[in-house]
Amino acid sequence: MKLRDSINPDHYKRGNIEAIEAIKESMTEEAYLGYLKGNILKYLWRWDSKHDTTQEQVVCIKKAGWYLAEMISHLEDTTKEKDTSEETEL
Repeated sequence: MKLRDSINPDHYKRGNIEAIEAIKESMTEEAYLGYLKGNILKYLWRWDSKHDTTQEQVVCIKKAGWYLAEMISHLEDTTKEKDTSEETEL
């Protein structure tokens, strides 16, 4: 899942690989979901105390939204993969 540049600057990439992709591949399913949940909580927890401007606060909330969207997408993809493999077994 691609982030906009203001949320996902180039320093989060090495070549064509984004840090989130490397993190995902290095973790179990449960660990990755925990990582996403932790980041959602982190950004929602601090949006109004870390930043002084509304613009910075909105960026922080958008980061939480990105991690939430990634979690939803990941769970949907995982569900599709499980459904496909269960159909194949029948």
